[in-house]
Formats: sequence, C-alpha cells, structure tokens
Amino acid sequence: MSKRSLFVLLSLAFAASCEQASAPPEPVADTPTRPTFSLATDEAYDFNRIPAYLESHQAVYDYIDNNLDDHLAAIQRWLRQPSISAQNVGIHEMAEMVRQDLEDMGFAEAEIVPTDGHPGVWGYYDAGADKTLVVYLMYDVQPVNPEDWRSPPFDAEVVNHPLGKVIMARGATNQKGPQRAFLNALESIIAVDGTLPVNIMVTAEGEEELGSPNYPQIVDAYEDRLKTADAALFPFNSQRPDGTVSVILGVKGILYFEVIASGGEWGGPARAEIHGSFKAIVDSPVWRLVQGLSTLVSEDGNTILVPNYYDDIRPPNVEESQLINAGIEQWSDQQMQAMLGVGQWIDGKTGKDAAIEYLFSTTLNIDGIWGGYTGEGVKTILPHRAAAKVDSRLPPDIDPDEALAKIRQHLDNQGFGDLEIVKLSGYPASQTSVDAPAVQAALSVFKKYTGNLAVQPRIAGSAPFYQFTDRLGLPLVPSGMGFGTGAHAPNEIMLVEPAKGTAAAGLADIEKAYVDFVYALAE
Repeated sequence: MSKRSLFVLLSLAFAASCEQASAPPEPVADTPTRPTFSLATDEAYDFNRIPAYLESHQAVYDYIDNNLDDHLAAIQRWLRQPSISAQNVGIHEMAEMVRQDLEDMGFAEAEIVPTDGHPGVWGYYDAGADKTLVVYLMYDVQPVNPEDWRSPPFDAEVVNHPLGKVIMARGATNQKGPQRAFLNALESIIAVDGTLPVNIMVTAEGEEELGSPNYPQIVDAYEDRLKTADAALFPFNSQRPDGTVSVILGVKGILYFEVIASGGEWGGPARAEIHGSFKAIVDSPVWRLVQGLSTLVSEDGNTILVPNYYDDIRPPNVEESQLINAGIEQWSDQQMQAMLGVGQWIDGKTGKDAAIEYLFSTTLNIDGIWGGYTGEGVKTILPHRAAAKVDSRLPPDIDPDEALAKIRQHLDNQGFGDLEIVKLSGYPASQTSVDAPAVQAALSVFKKYTGNLAVQPRIAGSAPFYQFTDRLGLPLVPSGMGFGTGAHAPNEIMLVEPAKGTAAAGLADIEKAYVDFVYALAE
C-alpha cells in the first residue's frame, strides 16, 4: 500500500471517529426505584362488630374428647407415611391413604386423579345440604436431613416441648397435622349426627411443595361442580403461643425459574469442564452467569433494575389499609428479627413501613447458585455450565408470565441472550375479602375460643389459592385453631397438649373449632 493510500485511510478513519464522537449519546433510561406505599385510610377495621359463635354441639365435643387418642393416632399415621414430592418418595402411597380415608369416612366419591405429575385425590360427601364447602389439601412435604432432627422426622412421636406436648415430624404443621385434624372433626360429626351439615368436596394435591404445577389439572376434572360450592377451606394452624389467631386472607403469587449459563458459540467450554489454566484464553460460564444476574438488581441486591418490573404494583386499598391499621400493634420488628436471626430490615425500615413493604412489594431472590467443583480440597477447573434458581414473589395484579418476559427482555438487551431461562413454576396472587360470609363465620368461631384476632390481607408466601378465588370465584379461608412451627425446617412440630401458661389450643379444641366452623357455615 502506498503512503498516499495509507494516509487516505487514516484520514477517513479519523473523520469517522470525530463524527461518532460528536453524535449525541443515546438516551439513558431512568434507573428503576422501589415503589413507596401509603395507606388509603387511617381507620382500623372494627372486629368488635363480629359476634362470637354461640352455638354448642356438646355431643360432638364429647365424642372428640372420648376418642382423642384415636384422633392423635390418625394424625401420626399420616405423618409416618413419607410423601416427599421433590424426591417422589412415598407419594403414591400417601395419595392412596388420603383416598382410602375419605372412602372410610363415607365419601360417596373418593378417587385418585391422574395428572402429568404426582396424582391428586378427589372426594365428595353428599349430605344433601344447602351449602357446599371445598377443602383444599396438600399431602406432600419437604425433604429432610434426618441427622438434624431431635426425633426422627417420620416417627411422628409425641415429645415434650416448652409449650407442652407436641408431635414432631415432617408435615406436622405443614400441612398434614391440621388437615387430618379437620378430617377428625368431620368424622366426629358423622359419628354423632349420622351426616354433615354441609356437603364436602375435597381436592388434594401432591405437588404444593413443587409450586403446584399440575394442580390446575385436578380442578379441570371437576370445575363445573366446584363452581357450585359456597366457600373453600385450607385447614391451617393459625394460632400463636399467646392464643392470638393470625388469620390470612390471601397470598402473594410466585414466579420460579432457573437461569443457566453454558459454554458455546459465545465462548466457554461447551462439552465438559477443562483445566483451570485455560481461563487465560477461555471465557467462563460461571462468571457469565454471575454478571448476567448482577444486571437484574442494584449493587445492594435490593432494587430490581428490570425495566417496568414495578409498574403493575398497586397500593393498599381501603379494606387492606383498615386491616393493617387494626393489626399493626401485633407487628414486632424485634421478635421477627430475633426469630429469623436478622439484624435489621432493608433500609432500616421498622413498624408499619416494614409491614407494608413486606406485604405489598415484589422480590427477586436467588434461592441457590452452583457450578463446577464445590467439594473438599482443590480441583482447579473451568466449568462448562453454571445455574441459579430464582424466585419472585408477586403481589396482586402481577402476571407471572409477563414478569418473566420482562426479565428475558432485559437480559437480551444487556447482551446476555445466551443465558437460558427455564420456568419451573408460576401463578398469580390470591385474596379474599374480610367481609365474605365464610371469613365472617370463621372469625366468629375464633372469637368463641379467644379474644385475640390478627387479620392480615395476605402473607408474603405463596400458594395456588388463585384456583379458588380467581378461577372458581370462591372465598377461601386458610385458617384454623392450633399452633405449629418449623415448616420446611428440622424439628417441625404441632402442639397437641398445651402446657400451663400456653394459650394456644390443643388437639381437642382444634377439632371442636373445626366442628363449629362447619356448622357456622351451614347457617
């Protein structure tokens, strides 16, 4: 090339660079900020206007007292049957146990319901009554590490506890214990009265701990009949040790997915791990994953930077605000932080501000992240694959598929189109009004047993309750007397015989309250 030609090329390149430098920069999108919330009213919901349930069903109560040992044994029988959905351990045996118990109780229909995953169970008790109650059951439980337990997790032994005598087992409180207690209550009514005051429909699933991916198929099979019901119940240990019944009226939705980085055309080993020395000239899928995930949130991990991710979040409405105002004295930052082992909440929020943030904000959380070698000692490799499990808790009016699409678009726009996203679960939030007749019936029963009520518009956890509230148009009551703790953790318990000074109900009163609820709903 001649000197003249080289000069021309350099001149053109310089001119182009000057033109590029003088061009206006592309506009930078505003950095997302977490929404702030204000309550719609300063008024508090008046629970004094709800009368306590005054009816007595003494013959049924006596039957419960006289058969309490058998009722405890029925709970233990359920708990001693493993049903770990994540590992497919004992699932079919537990489903058959639920089905057989319904048949033995006199349910005219008690059927296994096939799905694309674990089987469901359908039951129908025709009492010829005017009203029908749908009962949602989950028969699956979380995995266990037996070495972490004081008592073997599937022995379901009654052990001493500072609060009294408790059953210790996986599923004791989440949710086999309270569910079988409810069936004990139904059995007691049938034994005394020969029938029930309401018709009962049971829809049980074995995948709640997996995100209920196939529960809609169970509803599909009986949808027209389920829509004729009046309300739905999720038997639940709702009491605190001090006797307060903590009633929840809803749940957040959830989006659960994996983000996967694999070597390929973009770089990184594509077939298997390679020697770590090659990092000098080879890209790392692990770093690729970490960098991609880091674009989703602010540096402190607390603000979601995905464009428009906060857009559809709504502030508290009047009813929600009234419930928060009525129950905010029950909120204790100190107790909750001590229980969780947490030093402070994000941004140092406390009290009502923290409670509102907890109930109304959305989240983006890394549940687990892995890649390469994590065992003992040294193994210097460059992994070919890395992955993370991520969940997002979604307040009302957020569509999980739309949320996932925003995350996908953001990663693409940030240059991480090679990161694979695999959706594992997702469903929207659910909520029932405190003024729904079924909720009012439950609150009236609770007031018979305790004067302390704490009613939340929702919890920050998730469950597939939208199938009832949104799809079937039914009010849902996820509540009941009784105390339990340790869900998903070692040493899970359900209180069956309170010690002196413990105000939460024992097994007998748990069942009696379920009896009262069924009769109250029938009125």
